[in-house]
Amino acid sequence: MKVAIMGYGVVGSGVAEVLKKNHESILKKSTLSQLDLKYILDIRDFPGDENESLLVRDFNLILNDSEVGIVVETMGGLRPAFDFVSACLRAGKHVVSSNKELVAEKGFELLKIAEEKNVNFLFEASVGGGIPIIRPLSQCLAANEIDEICGILNGTTNFILTKMINEGMDFESVLKMAQDNGYAEKDPTADIEGFDACRKICILASLVYGKHVYPEEVHTEGITRISIADVEYARDFGGVIKLIARAKKLDENKIFAMVSPMLVPGESQLSTVDDVFNGILVKGDSIGDVVFYGRGAGKLPTASAVVGDVIDCARSSGKKKFFGWGEGAPGYVADYLDAETSLFIRAEAENPCEALDAAKKTFGQITLLARTAAPGRELAFITPAATERELRTKLETLHILTPLSVIRVAES
Repeated sequence: MKVAIMGYGVVGSGVAEVLKKNHESILKKSTLSQLDLKYILDIRDFPGDENESLLVRDFNLILNDSEVGIVVETMGGLRPAFDFVSACLRAGKHVVSSNKELVAEKGFELLKIAEEKNVNFLFEASVGGGIPIIRPLSQCLAANEIDEICGILNGTTNFILTKMINEGMDFESVLKMAQDNGYAEKDPTADIEGFDACRKICILASLVYGKHVYPEEVHTEGITRISIADVEYARDFGGVIKLIARAKKLDENKIFAMVSPMLVPGESQLSTVDDVFNGILVKGDSIGDVVFYGRGAGKLPTASAVVGDVIDCARSSGKKKFFGWGEGAPGYVADYLDAETSLFIRAEAENPCEALDAAKKTFGQITLLARTAAPGRELAFITPAATERELRTKLETLHILTPLSVIRVAES
């Protein structure tokens, strides 16, 4: 059997490297007599590259070659990735992808085609990079009812927040550092606005709860409004601010899913996940809490997960693995405002003492927070738990203060 790679960027070149470096070991694990890389599809030239002879620009060479049984998609984006992947599946080829946007938007359609054609569409690398999470959820933890998945799913934002927490650096300075070190793209929007984490939690929620969850259904906020002041108040609370992606089962026909910055208490296992590392907490009814931790991106860690799927496809050649989820449904993802939470509120007021008295009368038992050298007009507190809709409605009535930051507080 032959393998083709579509997209020769960081991940694609890593896949080619791992396939070559560990060829004999991979061959034994795949149970095939041969498993060789035949094509690499890319529109760019790579003069002098060790795989230059395998480079092609015509997708049809891959599609129409009966020797190619497994296609690796590492192109990214929706187009032309969706067209190429769906065509390969229809042609009876297994497809392995690391493309989180593709799986989050088109996963149900592609899994359906794979089912019809008795081939596999696998995507272990689409969520945690080199961290195993898709296979453990679909196999090792399959006996559990998963109550909730929450985690730090984006290394770039976690690096930025860690520097703000530990070194007191402001957001813009750390973002530039992340770009200079290759942790953030030139256009970091997908990371810092939460879109990357949103796609990943959509994939996990779809897999665990059985219906496709689309990114547009998930309320998503990024970290661009987080300030050093917020970080300092979180420290007084005994916690840290992290970008958290969550999915929680409400009943058989409804789930909750959201991505946003959260004030994470120090006793939470996620509070110590720092720098570019990811941490995914899975809460099962039988197993309890399980945490998956590691580097969520990177050339070789991600390539490792991709090649693991290639081996899985080779082992199951000629048969379809039981894997996937059903079609989404209107109203399946609940309104985030109906979820219960506490809110951290940082505000300013002409008379902070009077504003705090008003906040106590409005919210009830609030928790006051302090920080060194806070401006005289600044105040900060944490509300009791209630639905977010109820809390925000109350906040709107407090005309005596002006909110500067409103951040959800995570459960410990």
